[in-house]
Amino acid sequence: MAAGRALHSVGAMPTAIITGASRGLGRALTTALATAGWTVVADGRTLTATADGLPPGVVRVPGDVTDPAHRAALVDAALATGRLDLLVNNAGILGPSPQPPLADYPLSTLRDVFEVNVLAPLALTQLALPALRKHGGAVVTVTSDAAVEAYAGWGGYGAAKAAAEQASSVLAVEEPDLRVWWVDPGDLRTQMHAEAFPGEDISDRPLPETVAPAFVDLVTARPASGRVRL
Repeated sequence: MAAGRALHSVGAMPTAIITGASRGLGRALTTALATAGWTVVADGRTLTATADGLPPGVVRVPGDVTDPAHRAALVDAALATGRLDLLVNNAGILGPSPQPPLADYPLSTLRDVFEVNVLAPLALTQLALPALRKHGGAVVTVTSDAAVEAYAGWGGYGAAKAAAEQASSVLAVEEPDLRVWWVDPGDLRTQMHAEAFPGEDISDRPLPETVAPAFVDLVTARPASGRVRL
């Protein structure tokens, strides 16, 4: 599919999988895409299976993205719509709060951070690739400036996001017929960001909904694969 060609112009309405959709950025992106006419298979550990304020067009599949059976259920739910055009790897965890220096970082916790932020998204991408290839689809991995900047206390989360970015970069080379973007949404007013700065006022950060229009523009315009700052 050529760059700049909107997915809405090809056959049926497109389908996306968005992980971590129960709150924050994932919920905002789910709402924005569903409002724009997409079918969205939404995942989240605390996502309810019934009406929860999300718009029509959202297929709720509650669960944990680190569970292989749950990942398979997400892809199956998307395929049940007839197609899969977009995978958004948004689910992630911060790790300890407050963030510890690397000298004191519990390695068992660091393994969990890599499991959720690196391994689970890759595993889900592997499952989704056959369907994405059929429709010249796209893979989005939500990243952070902590992946490219050295912030004291952010070594664990930042290292995981850096790994996710490199995996995305290699995937873009290996899958030239797809679009692969690693997207940095900036500092947002989310629960995760509040956990990163316990006790601090983060009300000056923009809400996740403020970057959702730029995200919809991205997946519609389909620029070349690469790192994107919303």
